[in-house]
Amino acid sequence: MSNLIRWEPAREMMTLREAMDRLFDDAFTRPLGFGNGHENAWSVPAVDMYQTENEVVVKASLPGIKADEVQINVTGEVLTIKGEVKQKEETKEKAYHIREQRWGMFERSIALPSAVVADKAKADFENGIVTITLPKAEEAKPKTITIKAK
Repeated sequence: MSNLIRWEPAREMMTLREAMDRLFDDAFTRPLGFGNGHENAWSVPAVDMYQTENEVVVKASLPGIKADEVQINVTGEVLTIKGEVKQKEETKEKAYHIREQRWGMFERSIALPSAVVADKAKADFENGIVTITLPKAEEAKPKTITIKAK
């Protein structure tokens, strides 16, 4: 015997409405790039990820950050990029008119599309972009099967 659940469109629309309300609240009431409940924490870095036949490549935009301020970890099939940007100076005599430069902690965790060999991963940092190349595990690589005609 199967249970039937009556579809209630109003319930679905409320969920959409709540999502839109949250989107507008985040966009217009919080300063750009701030989040995680920390006054000086900035948003996660923007990421591009693609895969080739043999590897997964992740590029993260980290402008103004030094390579030694970034930590990259792979746990199972999750890649984590995190670090901290220290505030450069704090001068009491200054009266800021605009202060948008980001500082504080950042972190981004990404589910990888396939199993990788973390021990053979490499990361290159150039012009504020970190490129992480993760070789795919053998079991994740596509296999070619030869068809025998009879």
